[in-house]
Amino acid sequence: MKKLILLIIFLGSLTAYGQWGDEEMDQKPSIKDRIFTGGGFGLSFSSNYDFFSLSPIIGYRVTQRLATGVNIIYRHTTYKFVTPKISTNDWGLSPFVRYQVHGPIFLHAEYEYLNNQYVTYSSQSVRKSFNSIMAGGGIFQPIGRRAGFFAIALYNFSYRNPTSAADYYPYSSPIVLRAGVTAGF
Repeated sequence: MKKLILLIIFLGSLTAYGQWGDEEMDQKPSIKDRIFTGGGFGLSFSSNYDFFSLSPIIGYRVTQRLATGVNIIYRHTTYKFVTPKISTNDWGLSPFVRYQVHGPIFLHAEYEYLNNQYVTYSSQSVRKSFNSIMAGGGIFQPIGRRAGFFAIALYNFSYRNPTSAADYYPYSSPIVLRAGVTAGF
């Protein structure tokens, strides 16, 4: 909870221009001007596991303040603490809506479908699908005219705390933090 409070204070102290830069959207912007892309990339190596994630985003600016889009999710994990090593693959889709409140601050809501493969305590690979409803907010800091950095803090309303070793959920907390870069083409 302390980390969330510090994040909110940090985000509130930033000064930046609007989510899409300080220019106004034309009366009839082209499709090209309304489409944005971006996403996230993750890579981690340790003695216990190797992790790779790719999550491209494609979105559409409905108005100057309202955007919608979809996030495609792919994650690959190799677990080294079991013999033989076990590799898992997760995939999913996450349609979202964002509304720019003021300056760099926006609200974000999404539905996430995740087909998750995980390793049990008995070193078995199991696949299960999860549905999550998440909402929260974030910041968008422009980097030039058509690109920018974003950071989002979401609350997963579908989160349930595992009650036993057999009960599994793909998130370890109801708080989900993300960061990435978007670019318009």
